[in-house]
Amino acid sequence: MTKQEKVDFIIETLQETYPEIPIPLDHKDPYTLLIAVLLSAQCTDVRVNKITPILFAKADNPFDMIKMTVEEIKEIIRPCGLSPMKSKGIYGLSKILIDKYDGEVPQSFEGLEELPAVGHKTASVVMSQAFGIPAFPVDTHIHRLLFRWNLTNGKNVVQTEKDAKRLFPEELWNDLHLQIIWYGREYSPARGWNLENDIITKTIGRKSVLEEYYKRVKA
Repeated sequence: MTKQEKVDFIIETLQETYPEIPIPLDHKDPYTLLIAVLLSAQCTDVRVNKITPILFAKADNPFDMIKMTVEEIKEIIRPCGLSPMKSKGIYGLSKILIDKYDGEVPQSFEGLEELPAVGHKTASVVMSQAFGIPAFPVDTHIHRLLFRWNLTNGKNVVQTEKDAKRLFPEELWNDLHLQIIWYGREYSPARGWNLENDIITKTIGRKSVLEEYYKRVKA
């Protein structure tokens, strides 16, 4: 297969597998999505979705959030991990949103990435899922799969994002990054991986990855 044929195969398979794409993090608007994505760092979406209803019952907007103390926020979000850093980030970004944006979440990468605890991946998710602006957030699943599929060298997420944007049509980025995440979780996980269930990797996978898999299976 040529690289373009591989890309076409991936798109076709993912669209057939996920014609309707679930949104992993529960939210109702750009602000609650921003907070949920921030909390998801080194934490599962399942756990985040258990914690955010508790947090948002007290504060689902920046104005109510800064009425709480950093310590109060920290206690609520503790199960998500990294609570000292995340609580300061949530409080700090909420204050900036009020002072600089009238409480609204900015619709630009520059505006988002200047907020405390908001990196490029978080900004990309918000731009994509909240505002429908083309972005290709790269998480561990996408990073792993694009390497397995021999579409990136896998050196870092920055390079993976560049390669993804170069290879896939811009109008599909917002759907594709979610489809790849779900595919990675269901069919191509880091652990407990069964290649027989992973049609994409089995068909177009990097030779060294396939060889390592079969070596491990035979051991």
